[in-house]
Amino acid sequence: MPEMMSGKRALLEMLKAEGVEYIFGNPGTSEGPIIDLLGDYPQFKYILTLQESVAVGMGEAYARATQKASFVSLHVDSGLANGIALMLDAYNTGTPMVVTSANYDARKVNETKTDLAELVRPVTKWAVELSHADQIPSVMRRAFNEANSHPKGPVYVGFTSNALEGVAEMNIVPSGKIHDAARPDPNGIYEAAALLTASKQPIMMVGDRVSDDGAIGPAVELAELLGLPVYVSRGAEVSFPTPHPQYFGTHSLRVAADREVLKGVDLMLAVGMDTFDELFYWGDVILEPGAKLIHIDPIPGRVGKSEPTDVGIVAHCGLALTELISALKEKLTPSDEQAIRSRTEQTVRDAAAKRQDYGHAVAAKWDNVPMSPARMMYELAQAIPENAIVVDDAISNRGALRHHFKAAKRGDIIGARGQSIGAGIGATMGAQCAHPDRPVFGIIGDGSAMMTIQGLWTAANDNIPCIFVICNNGMYRVLKVNFDVYQREILNESELTGLNLPYSEFPNPFDVAAIANSMGVHGERIVDPKEIKPAVDRVVTSGRPALLDIIIDGSM
Repeated sequence: MPEMMSGKRALLEMLKAEGVEYIFGNPGTSEGPIIDLLGDYPQFKYILTLQESVAVGMGEAYARATQKASFVSLHVDSGLANGIALMLDAYNTGTPMVVTSANYDARKVNETKTDLAELVRPVTKWAVELSHADQIPSVMRRAFNEANSHPKGPVYVGFTSNALEGVAEMNIVPSGKIHDAARPDPNGIYEAAALLTASKQPIMMVGDRVSDDGAIGPAVELAELLGLPVYVSRGAEVSFPTPHPQYFGTHSLRVAADREVLKGVDLMLAVGMDTFDELFYWGDVILEPGAKLIHIDPIPGRVGKSEPTDVGIVAHCGLALTELISALKEKLTPSDEQAIRSRTEQTVRDAAAKRQDYGHAVAAKWDNVPMSPARMMYELAQAIPENAIVVDDAISNRGALRHHFKAAKRGDIIGARGQSIGAGIGATMGAQCAHPDRPVFGIIGDGSAMMTIQGLWTAANDNIPCIFVICNNGMYRVLKVNFDVYQREILNESELTGLNLPYSEFPNPFDVAAIANSMGVHGERIVDPKEIKPAVDRVVTSGRPALLDIIIDGSM
């Protein structure tokens, strides 16, 4: 039955109907009507942030951890603009969020009233601004439907003061479950099975949407069925168990050895990813002539988007892999199975050798002062509790992190995904809100941390008991690394300036532990790797938010 109510009450009633628990926000005067009414809704936990990127970072990680749309409340146009960078990442990587802000009176159209929907339309699935109270229930219902259905992503709803303060009869009906797991075309499965069976040197590369679709199990089964080496593209989510003997780690075209891997491949099976989505231009065709590409992804338009594709299948990753496994089992002959056994043995040997090579490469700097990133990650991996969640915003030290931290299932490691930096502090808190029963460690580069350092106050203010671990190398090391690759690999220059790139070092290094203490978060500065485990034990036992500022070597 319809009920007479104000728009602002209708908004909160819709959030209650949607099962929203957390509101991640930074309010302004125009959001005052909503904030004023929150006292009537104790079921909402409003997490106050001091900068909008922190709120969006929290919402992004919370949505990925819970696999449902989060709710983020920003302020008019200025606050909304501050959140755009991480909204863009959420849009490009498919994170479901409903983002809102409030505008001024609709009659101020001839003054300085911004078209809020137009402002964020390029970084959202759908954006709309409302001027009537009775628009709110149906629009919020659609907003959650849009955010939670493929292709998932952020949705924006703006409210003029007229919409919030107006009164009308309204029906409060939440969004429903959208069943959008598309089955694969049988012809595509048949063709893919035929190519895989004929292949002599195939590899599999998986992306985040394997994890998003709950398809880690089928991915493992297929890899084991064919003896495939498995690489991860980007890898913000766990899409393949890192301890698996056929796991080769993250693949990046910026790494010369990874490009060499592709030269020996006659077929690549890409699942749940944007194929060869990279920072630099490595050519319009990446695979060698004659090499085949099978691409499976749930999002229309991503399959065949860049690399020439021999078999493209638009489908839910889990359903597609399951049907592909069935087709292969029917097709494999005893001679095929013998070849696969040999391939599996070779794959396991090669993966073990790659892990061993990494150990040899970092051994020379193991006892250096300041400590190497590899030593830091090793000590930290040994120290954290077994059920801990790791938020990976380590930037240029991600390779060391991914080598030492093991992840068997979705959620064990949550990586910042997208091209922006500054997500880590918010993401760490958002993951902790989603998993209050597990310790959460955010491993964050010092440059990224300083982008949203205000978030430490939020951790203290709301007693969010996560642990921030800062990789403090006193520089934007990722700039040096990338520029070095750009000069050597793209420009083919013999004289390199990457090591001494201007404006990439912090001549006055940050004492992040001191900053944390000033904001109410317990901070410790660590120089000796032997100090890491005792410090981890102390902060975990405290049950309070804490920060470990670990000084590491940033040399390349």
